Amino acid sequence: MDIGIVGLGKMGANMARRLSRGGHRVVGLNRTPDVTNQLAQEEPNFVPVESLPELVAKLNPPRVSWCMVPAGDPTEEVLVSLLDSLEPRDIIVDGGNSNYKDTLRRTEMVKDRGLHFVDVGVSGGIWGVTEGYGMMVGGEEDVVEFLSPLFETLAPAPDKGWGRVGPNGAGHFVKMVHNGIEYGMMQAYAEGFEILKAKTEFDLDLHSVAQIWRFGTVIRSWLLDLTARALAEDQELGDIKGWVADSGEGRWTVFEAVDLDVPAPVITLALQTRFASRQEESYAAKLLAALRNQFGGHAVKREQ
Repeated sequence: MDIGIVGLGKMGANMARRLSRGGHRVVGLNRTPDVTNQLAQEEPNFVPVESLPELVAKLNPPRVSWCMVPAGDPTEEVLVSLLDSLEPRDIIVDGGNSNYKDTLRRTEMVKDRGLHFVDVGVSGGIWGVTEGYGMMVGGEEDVVEFLSPLFETLAPAPDKGWGRVGPNGAGHFVKMVHNGIEYGMMQAYAEGFEILKAKTEFDLDLHSVAQIWRFGTVIRSWLLDLTARALAEDQELGDIKGWVADSGEGRWTVFEAVDLDVPAPVITLALQTRFASRQEESYAAKLLAALRNQFGGHAVKREQ
């Protein structure tokens, strides 16, 4: 099956590799040609191109164009450009972490041109090329069925790790909540291991603990596997700064919870903790210390 991929970052490039090795012909476009040239050397089923019109021209109808660029303006720009190049019944797939509200708007824009739109929330990171990707798909049932050979190739197994979760917008909505849950799980692991590390009299081997927990326990998971991997390299994490970014989907999950009157304290607090990690110095913490000093005479630590 032919597929065009626009955007060959780490995940996009690995998806192109997995599809190519699965027998699909992949036409790829990236902002910098180095990536496409390297893939062309590595993968016999990969065809590099330098523009969207060239990508479209090399695909057999109905054309499938899969967008793997950052959410927001970059996705919008690619989508608008594709609308000018594609023909009725062609299919646009957005595999990025787009806000589902943008996806609903874009669906109408695409359908007005006689095209089909599919939103796919993709999980798997840099490991997907070997382990497969989890995919939450939103779109028309017949269009998703037509694309199923691609999903079956990208997934961990043809019948596992992917599925149509609902109409357009549902794929990105489910992926948004998936990422919110991920925030909470990661925060729980981080806090637990910090408690273990703080118990200095036991001199705990954190990597060994992670290894034990990976098998047979109720908290085993792929995130715990990755925790063990990180701790094996350096338990002190000496070369890592405690500054944690967020992709936006955790925020959207919290906003949605508020809009739906659904309590989500774990996900919300995990997001707030990421914000706190970015502060070189917390004014709020300084004010808390000052207040304790004011009402109780508690000592404060002064800047040197």
